[in-house]
Amino acid sequence: MPTNRITSGVQAFETHTAGTDLDDLRARLTAARLPEAETVNSADAGPRRWEQGVPLDFLADVVEYWRTGYDWWAFEARLNQIGQFRTTIDGLGIHFLHRRSTRTDAVPLIVTHGWPGSIVEFIDVIDELADPSDASAQAFHVVVPSLPGFGYSDKPATTGWGIEKIAAAWVKLMGRLDYTKFVAHGGDWGGVITTVLGGRFPDHLLGIHTLTPQAPPGLSTDALTDAERKWAQETRDFWLHRAAYAKQQAARPQTIGYSLVDSPVGLLAWILDKFAEWSDTKDSPFETISRERILDDVTLYWLTRTGASAARIYYESHASLDPELRVGVPSAISVYPRDIEKCPRPWAEERFRRIVRWNSPETGGHFPSLEVPDYFVTDLRESFGAVLAANR
Repeated sequence: MPTNRITSGVQAFETHTAGTDLDDLRARLTAARLPEAETVNSADAGPRRWEQGVPLDFLADVVEYWRTGYDWWAFEARLNQIGQFRTTIDGLGIHFLHRRSTRTDAVPLIVTHGWPGSIVEFIDVIDELADPSDASAQAFHVVVPSLPGFGYSDKPATTGWGIEKIAAAWVKLMGRLDYTKFVAHGGDWGGVITTVLGGRFPDHLLGIHTLTPQAPPGLSTDALTDAERKWAQETRDFWLHRAAYAKQQAARPQTIGYSLVDSPVGLLAWILDKFAEWSDTKDSPFETISRERILDDVTLYWLTRTGASAARIYYESHASLDPELRVGVPSAISVYPRDIEKCPRPWAEERFRRIVRWNSPETGGHFPSLEVPDYFVTDLRESFGAVLAANR
């Protein structure tokens, strides 16, 4: 494992969870009070049994495994192996993974997660991105920060930590690692922050890759193809009928936060519902994402008590992307078929002025780095290959 560079203002960090915290978690899971079963027919696996949320029998099985079979220590060891660090930016402690490549031609890359994800989303792809098994493939110095209020980053004590401030903080973070020019990737909130990076800081960005190419508002569907109109309609339907979680967290994050910080079962159900609905599966998210990785994610929220503080990113940033923002740096965009927002290319071109690669994969949902990790790495490499070529 290569040694990560530590520069002024950056401190090495290791995670060492107290056994009493895990004992408390197991005790709460043992004492959990579960509701009655959903009233839709759940005899057969499939979308119908999820109509009212996470099915009781499904959740009960996951709770039991979380209590008796799940190993947090394995994930904690993996974090410490990769290399964890913290630094203070604008008065807030920011946690990040930093995996430097052994290759001299590696390109600095910052990767930003969203909600209900975390740094867990990239734990299985970071090594291959840094030191590819194929010596001819592009390598990256990989930086994976925890968003403010998420994981081992500090919880903001005041308002103001929205997408614009986070993007500016990422530029400062990369500068402290001696990366003055870099590429950026993100999905969900990470994709929006990546868009802001490309639009606001073109002198630092070689280019971007986003899974969340939000178009400016008010664009017409007249010139769209039938397939593109379907994408636009599916996105509208999502925000009209399936986005109550976002409205709750944008309007009342403190209220839902009490449940998310106090009840591990409540936290699990709140997050598991999204992994199930937003992944490219027929029924269970475990069809494509390992049970361990989802529990790594949920346990990280639980142990760091960040259910409320993470929810506040919606309060700070919901619908806040500047409609006038335009991205002039080379941009690559991937729209996975089961993602929750699918932007037609003609609309994306109104914001992203130099799209050098557009990809519509055949499989995958909102969490491609977990669902289809091998494809995701290839997609990222080809996307940044186009971005870097556009800089030559």
